[in-house]
Amino acid sequence: MYYLIEVTEAKYLGEFRILLTFNTGEKRIVNLKGRLHGEIFEPLKDEGFFMQFKVDKELGTIVWPNGADIAPYGLYDMSKPAEYIKAV
Repeated sequence: MYYLIEVTEAKYLGEFRILLTFNTGEKRIVNLKGRLHGEIFEPLKDEGFFMQFKVDKELGTIVWPNGADIAPYGLYDMSKPAEYIKAV
């Protein structure tokens, strides 16, 4: 079955890591430390600002107050299954 992958939940774990739940039911952890490049992502390098993300149900991904977002497929590709990471 083909899924249009979307983020349905997101929880901050610290150190620029986010626990993501996708509409497939999978829970995965993405570590964005060192992966935030470009002008729109500069404010996200400040952990206090980074933590202000929220799930945008319409876009199906996480967004930040400055308009930055990362495509859900990008988040999925950069993430690892949560069961393999002890920090959850």
